[in-house]
Formats: sequence, structure tokens, C-alpha cells
Amino acid sequence: MSSSASPEVDPARVDVAEAARWLDGRVLRTPVLRSPAIDRLAGVRVLLKAENLQRGGSYKMRGGLFAVGRLAAAGHAGVIAQSTGNHAVAVALAARRHGLAATVVLPVDAPATKVERARTAGARVVFAGTGVADRVAVARRISDETGYPIVDAYDHPDVVAGQGTASLELIEEAERAGTPLDALVLPVGGGGGVAGACLAVAGRPIEVYGVEPEGCDSLARSLAAGHPTPVSPAATIADGLRPSCVGELPFAIVRNRLRGVVRVDDESIAEAFRLLLLELKVLAEPSGAAGLAGALRLTGNAAALELNGNAAALELNGNAAVEFPGNAANRRGTAAVELNGNAAVPPGGAAGDAESEAAEAGDGARRRYTVGVVLTGGNVEADLVARLAAPHRIKEGAAA
Repeated sequence: MSSSASPEVDPARVDVAEAARWLDGRVLRTPVLRSPAIDRLAGVRVLLKAENLQRGGSYKMRGGLFAVGRLAAAGHAGVIAQSTGNHAVAVALAARRHGLAATVVLPVDAPATKVERARTAGARVVFAGTGVADRVAVARRISDETGYPIVDAYDHPDVVAGQGTASLELIEEAERAGTPLDALVLPVGGGGGVAGACLAVAGRPIEVYGVEPEGCDSLARSLAAGHPTPVSPAATIADGLRPSCVGELPFAIVRNRLRGVVRVDDESIAEAFRLLLLELKVLAEPSGAAGLAGALRLTGNAAALELNGNAAALELNGNAAVEFPGNAANRRGTAAVELNGNAAVPPGGAAGDAESEAAEAGDGARRRYTVGVVLTGGNVEADLVARLAAPHRIKEGAAA
């Protein structure tokens, strides 16, 4: 749980549709990208929502702007935020837009790029330890001193709703293009984004999966335990996915809605990072690339997938850990996918692009399985980009 949570931990307060209406024209409607090479690796159609191109460099701008905008309308003169980086940048930018004072509390090892973005936006930057408890304590003290409310990165209903609009846009654009999503994959830190995605898919037959770095798997452990469960985050190149515990509000939302959680290692994240850079010329931070790494692991089964309507050919029941054997994107082993309930699990397809697209153009009852991925951010250090370009230096990148 994020200790700076809003007092109302009530999923009913999170309204993604309302957030989408409010944010219309206030945030960028980022493009949805597709790569034939990524489709071939996955064996399914993969649609990538490029939130790395969002204002502020991440989809956190959506939740930060929605929450701060409503606080400004309510008469508040300032706001406080704590995060590992992107949420702080978003709150700082939102506060500047609305003429509010902002103080953001960051870990002492926060990436320099994110620190500078927050300062450039006019926020006062305060450093506190390396763990969330340190930041929460300082944020609460400053809030008590100033009277400014804390805009929590995970447990604020407007933040979760705003984050969910990225998924809603991806869902709607896929539908307009005639390629509706069957699954939606998002990286997980505190859980606000994946919680928003779970609400965004309401009424649609879309399964939502979260992706966590190995050793930073609070959500997977929380689902298994039935309550938010903290972990001691391991070192990872995905610095934005290292909260010690999933938020209480996100957990309340996802516990009966999320299909499962995929764990990925740093090498898989780095491979996804390079794939995005080389195939789509897209620079995503490792935390954002983790979503694609998880999608490739999830779909890394070899058998072709055919759909009749929206039902997958393969169903797995129960809460068992399922091992998906790897393809080219998963060649070093298997990735555990923790399943949460009874639903269809999409294996990857071996059919090539030409065969699959021909099937789509022919019999309307057959169509290609489609997976959506939200690339959550693109604020990445130049030296980390250089390290990720050299596979043998990945461990150095995590330790730096």
C-alpha cells in the first residue's frame, strides 16, 4: 500500500470515462504503432500505444493533470507528490499549468533526467532515501506544514482514472481500425495504470495482464495472498517499476478483474527496448519496454491461434502458475505467468503476416488475435541507452 493514500479507497470513485472527457484536448492523443517484425516474433498482432510521446514523457501526465486540475478547481494553492520520477514530473507540469505551487519528493537515486524535468517544470524537488516509506514520511511532513494535499501516485482515484484513459484510447482506436483487442498488457509499479486498464475494458471481452520485473513482484504476490503484500524491490533497469508494494486502491480494482501477471527479467526488458528502438525507431524507457517484454513472453507459445468470435482456442482454469516456453524473444528460458481466475490464455501464433492477414480478409469468423501494449514512458538516461545497446552491459545498467 502507498502510505500517502487518499482516505477514500473506493473503486467506485474511479471514473475513466469522465477522465477521458476532461482530458480531451488537454493531453496528446498519442499514436498507436505496429511493426511486422514484432508481430512475427509474438505470433499475434501487437498494437503499441506510444505514451512515451506524451507531454512530460509518460502516461503519468494523464493522471497528474486530471487530479491536479480538479484540485485547482476546488481552490487549492499547491500540491505535494512523491514518486520514483514520472509521476512527480507529471504533477509538476500540471501544477505549472494551473498556477499551483508544487513540491515533489524523489529518491536520492532518482534518474537525473526525471529530476531535471521536475525542476524545469518549476517544482521544488526534495530528496528522501531510496524507499517509498522515506518519501511518504517527507511528503506527509511537507503536506502538514503547507496544508497542500498529496496527489498520490497509486491510491488517488483521479490519478488511476487518468492513467486508464491511455488504455481506453488504445481500445477505441483498435476497434475503429477493425482490429479489436483480445488482451491488454501494461507494466506494473504501484498498479495505477493496470487498474485503470481493468476499468477501461469494462463491458468488452478483453483480458488484462500486468508485467513486473523479477524481484519487484508485489502485485503477483498480493494476488496470491489476497491482500497488498510488500516486497524488498530487487535491482532492475526498470526503475519506474520498483515500488515496494502495490497501492491499496489499485489492488481493490484488479483483484477480481486482472487475468494474470507476467514476470520478466532485465535481459528480456533490454531486448524489448532494442526491438522498439530498431524496428519502430521509438525510444521507450525500460519501465515502458517491460510491457512489450511481457507481451512477448505471454504470446511466446508456438501454436497458431484462431478465434471464433472472441473465444480463444485454449483455456486454462485455476490459479496455477503456467510456464510459457519461449520463442525468439524468450529464448533463455520460461516466464511464469500467474493466472488470476478462470479465463482464456492467449498462446502465440506461428502463422506469418501474409497468412494471418489473408485469413482476416477472407472468412469474417476468423481473425487474428490482437494484443495491446501501453508503452508507458520514454524518460531515459543517455548513458542507460548506451548500456542497453550492448547486451553484455545490462547488469551494469541495473546496478548503476
